[in-house]
Amino acid sequence: MTKALTDRSTLDPLFGSGWSMVEGRDALTKDFKFKTFRQAWAWMTEMALWAEKLDHHPEWSNTYNRVQVILTTHDCNGLSDLDVKLAERMDTAAS
Repeated sequence: MTKALTDRSTLDPLFGSGWSMVEGRDALTKDFKFKTFRQAWAWMTEMALWAEKLDHHPEWSNTYNRVQVILTTHDCNGLSDLDVKLAERMDTAAS
């Protein structure tokens, strides 16, 4: 079972890059915007491969050039290091 995130200071850089807490949940959210649907879909495909490597999968939805993401770890009923790692990877790939 994955352990819950204890060092919340690791979230500070994510908040600086547009991530925020989901109201009422121990989860992160961010809306990504791309130039085209194709770029959004390509990013989602790349992130799906990373998520599979981490064995950690986002809650997300796509509408045209936008992808809305929520990250939380269901095993620990809140945030974990996996969420931080995946969020950082998502930011890097989107820039």
